[in-house]
Amino acid sequence: MSAGWFRRRFLPGEPLPAPRPPGPRASPVPYQRPRFLRGSCSSPGAAEASRRPDSRPVRSPARGRALPWNAGYAEIINAEKSEFNEDQAACGKLCIRRCEFGAEEEWLTLCPEEFLTGHYWALFDGHGGPAAAILAANTLHSCLRRQLEAVVEGLVATRPPMHLSGRCICPSDPQFVEEKGIKAEDLVIGALESAFQECDEVIGRELEASGQVGGCTALVAVSLQGKLYVANAGDSRAILVRRDEIRPLSSEFTPETERQRIQQLAFVYPELLAGEFTRLEFPRRLKGDDLGQKVLFRDHHMRGWSYKRVDKSDLKYPLIHGQGRQARLLGTLAVSRGLGDHQLRVLDTNIQLKPFLLSVPQVTVLDVDQLELQEDDVVVMATDGLWDVLSNEQVAWLVRSFLPGNQEDPHRFLKLAQMLIHSTQGKEDGLTGEGQVSYDDVSVFVIPLHSQGQDSNGP
Repeated sequence: MSAGWFRRRFLPGEPLPAPRPPGPRASPVPYQRPRFLRGSCSSPGAAEASRRPDSRPVRSPARGRALPWNAGYAEIINAEKSEFNEDQAACGKLCIRRCEFGAEEEWLTLCPEEFLTGHYWALFDGHGGPAAAILAANTLHSCLRRQLEAVVEGLVATRPPMHLSGRCICPSDPQFVEEKGIKAEDLVIGALESAFQECDEVIGRELEASGQVGGCTALVAVSLQGKLYVANAGDSRAILVRRDEIRPLSSEFTPETERQRIQQLAFVYPELLAGEFTRLEFPRRLKGDDLGQKVLFRDHHMRGWSYKRVDKSDLKYPLIHGQGRQARLLGTLAVSRGLGDHQLRVLDTNIQLKPFLLSVPQVTVLDVDQLELQEDDVVVMATDGLWDVLSNEQVAWLVRSFLPGNQEDPHRFLKLAQMLIHSTQGKEDGLTGEGQVSYDDVSVFVIPLHSQGQDSNGP
């Protein structure tokens, strides 16, 4: 199996973009590495993943740093960016062992046949500093391994049993499980959801203990038992690119896309807004002259619009303000799902964003075994810096233009990831006829599915 990952870096002599303003209520204290980290899983730069005959720690040829958990097959190539960058990544071989519930074991480096194995890729896009992204890159895979090991007996069964202990208290238990339509993939989805929540709690504790703040989005892909699971919490994106198909594998979570969920939370718990905000949505922020007028609005239960007469409470700052990329949750954050941000509050208030900011991902399942895979079928995972300037169709065009002519190159997926990065740096791309520039960090994984279909295994 091979895969490519590349993160953008600015070359010597290249003018740097204007610095982005610090996140809301960012900590004025310089970042200090959390004490339990043993090194970044995601040396900034490019990763070419290929099988290794041994299980020795993998080291970057650029700096010689060992990965904090043994990927077993991933080689990280440093691209001369600080390891404290807000973009972080991790990839590795996922080894799930049968063990007693609650047993404390280290991540395995060798996987005997009776163990369940898969592969793991993750991208984390930090904001308010790199701390949360670094913690997530070093922690989430361990959380996921623990959650999968807790249900591994159900994963390898023909159908997940009602009781992992093997007891059958009710003779109709198998029938009830079947009627609910519970399958092994549902256990993987549940494990991913629980792992995100567990990781979010770890980040909250560690950042509070070290006096740091910040959060990150998380996009994770897991190849297991012939299926690819894509879990997303944030605005990064993954797509499947085949010769005749482009399939989105994730959806971005922004204040606009989750308007109804956010409004409903404010409806049920109005005290969360502390009387400072209105949960209602209007086409624009209302002014004093709108008092008494009938204007368009919508509430949490509405997909459509209606009219209401404006009163003084409607003049408060909107729960979701702005449009598109400028939309902000409580005037503060541009995403509605992610990890961290436990201490983030609205400027000059004591209003917390965390109740509105979910750590639970949306999980999409791709049945790789059911696809007639070709060698050029890939999944492209990238942080929002790529998608800000390239559409799904443009990325697919670049993939289809590059891979067929480079069949013999063992590093073609790495080079494709590099090319996608370069397409965001302002040079004419042949697609729009004009340069496109992303001033955000950009990290990309290119995952070939053909090898995933060959490598899929059971216990």
